[in-house]
Amino acid sequence: MDSKPRIGFLGLGHMGLPMVANLHAAGYELKAFDVMPQALQAATGLGITTVQEGAQAAQGVDIVVTMFPTGQHVLDAYRDYLLEAAPPNTLFLECSTIDVAQAREAAELAVAGGHRSADAPVSGGVVGAEAGTLTFMLGAEEADLDQIRPVLEVMGKRVVHCGGHGAGQAAKVCNNMLLGISMIGAAEAFVLGERLGLSHQALFDVISSASGQCWSVTTNCPVPGPVPSSPANRDYAPGFAAALMSKDLGLAASAVQLTDTDAHMGALATQLYKKFSEAGGADNDFSAIITAIREGSL
Repeated sequence: MDSKPRIGFLGLGHMGLPMVANLHAAGYELKAFDVMPQALQAATGLGITTVQEGAQAAQGVDIVVTMFPTGQHVLDAYRDYLLEAAPPNTLFLECSTIDVAQAREAAELAVAGGHRSADAPVSGGVVGAEAGTLTFMLGAEEADLDQIRPVLEVMGKRVVHCGGHGAGQAAKVCNNMLLGISMIGAAEAFVLGERLGLSHQALFDVISSASGQCWSVTTNCPVPGPVPSSPANRDYAPGFAAALMSKDLGLAASAVQLTDTDAHMGALATQLYKKFSEAGGADNDFSAIITAIREGSL
């Protein structure tokens, strides 16, 4: 008998679909759901079993994974149908990126409903989801780690246990605040380099092996050429959309306010990505903010 847990997976968007596809390829028994018919069709086309109602995804499974746009979607789904539909002691594995307070509220709801809970937001973007190389920041009870790790390790290459309920989301907002700041810095450096007569490749060769080295340059380089797989080579098709970066920076801003943290660079990055998204950049990769820096429109 297969010892793999049965999984209900809700949220088949840019990230969720490749994640569930990797679980399917690894032999997990799945029931997948999304509110968008085209997302269900895409999953069905990959041979994944889909259901027509969210509650059905939670029935008769051991783990319920959610990958939703916002914390309110998560809380509403828990309250409206998921917790009631799931068998007792189901593990609710929340992989969306949501507010830390909402993650802790979701955990409280799950536990009060007779279930277990963990938050495991991801880093690595669509490319990482497709390749199964995501990093998961895990907030969970020690007793649940043995069940959670094998599932996450199918979808990612690194699982970092950050603490109890909400700790994964806390780590994610800290990471993405830094990512937003660093991408703006990388973009400004390349624009300055252009105006000083440096080629993109020459500047990349320096930064990638010098003290300015960072993921925003070596993996998600904001200019075409030096990193062929970066969104800049696909006319800034995401990737990780600027609208999502703006959302995550908003979550970080809420945490900054809650904790009374002096975070001036985080606040500035939040402001700049909000402006860029509202000015038409929302659906582009977040590295496309270089175009606004180049134009002087921020």
